[in-house]
Order: sequence, then structure tokens, then C-alpha cells
Amino acid sequence: MDQGNNFQAVRDVLKAAHFAAERHSAQRRKGTAAEPYINHLLEVAELVSGALAEPDTNLVIAALLHDTVEDVGVTKQELDQTFGTDVANLVMEVTDDKSLPKRERKRLQVLNAPKKPVRAQVIKLADKISNLRAILASPPADWSVRQRLEYIEWAKEVVDALSAPDQGLKAEFDRLYDKAGSLHKLGRP
Repeated sequence: MDQGNNFQAVRDVLKAAHFAAERHSAQRRKGTAAEPYINHLLEVAELVSGALAEPDTNLVIAALLHDTVEDVGVTKQELDQTFGTDVANLVMEVTDDKSLPKRERKRLQVLNAPKKPVRAQVIKLADKISNLRAILASPPADWSVRQRLEYIEWAKEVVDALSAPDQGLKAEFDRLYDKAGSLHKLGRP
């Protein structure tokens, strides 16, 4: 990538980060630390960028924007107009249909995981890593040990269903999953 393209890629990623920060400005993580939601989006984008063997600016941008449709009402059309069709399609690949009951959305994530394009699987896996880290470091105050264990087991089902997970990200997920095993000592669901 030449210097001009590199500079444009940086500008595009920063534009997406700014967009995500604005749209999620009222959101906080569910954990006891209640950190700004943008921290999650930045962590997912960082994990995605670290998994890339070669530059993929659109994938990093989609990682930053992966919750905009689901959580703050951004439309696919707005993403398409602002960031292009590739980014919009990637975001839609990892977006749950919030009109469905939570149990059904979770079931569909497991069922659809192996059908996702490889690039979408990278975002999905990075998202699950970030969520596991949050549950281990700052779980929601109103979640019992049982609820945390149920989330962790469901996240593992989703990750295990991926047909082509990035091996570095998968190793990090497995490490966190093993670390979460200490919760089992506190109480099994």
C-alpha cells in the first residue's frame, strides 16, 4: 500500500470511529465499570486489525460499526452511503434482528455462524472475545454466576460453529473460555 492509500485508509478508519462514537455516545457497557460503549467497538476493531495478514480497511471499519444497526438504529442505506456497500454488507452479516425474541436471536447466531462469510466471522469472533473479556473483568452487576456461565457457554457454541475462524483469535477465545472455567467453581448452571 502506498503512502497516499495508507493515509486514506487511516482517515477512513478515523471517520468510522468518530461516527461510531457519536452514534453510541449515550451507551455504556453493562458491566459494573459502565465504561463507554465505544471502548468495546475499539477493542473489536483492534482485535480484527491484529488478525489481518494484509490490510483490509473495510473490515476494520465494519468492526467499528458492527453494532450501529442493531443498537442505535443506523440503517443499512446510511452505512452504504457513508462507508460503501462492502462495509454495509459486513455490518449486516453480524447484525441480529432485534424484532425477534432474544432466545431466537441467540439460536440463530449459532445456526448461522458457519454460513457467514469468512470476513464476517472475524468480526463475530472478535466481538465474542471482547464480550468474554468484559464478563470476566466487569460483569453486569445484576447477572448471577449462572447467567455469566450461560452467556459464556452460548458464546462458545457460536464460536465453535464458525466454519473458518481466525486461528489467532480462536486461540484467544479459548484462553478466555478456559479462564472463565473458574466461574464453574462458584456455581454451575
